[in-house]
Amino acid sequence: MAKKTVASLQTGGGKQHTKVIKMVRSPKSGSYTFKEEVVHNDGIKAWFDKN
Repeated sequence: MAKKTVASLQTGGGKQHTKVIKMVRSPKSGSYTFKEEVVHNDGIKAWFDKN
């Protein structure tokens, strides 16, 4: 019964967002780190340009 209640609250907007991952090199140590974030599909290019 709880599953039915939780399922009715979902809006189905998950396809409008994408998880983006960018590999960034640290200037101090030279090692690579990863920046991860969930971004709306309209802002993916802006996120990569910003970070």
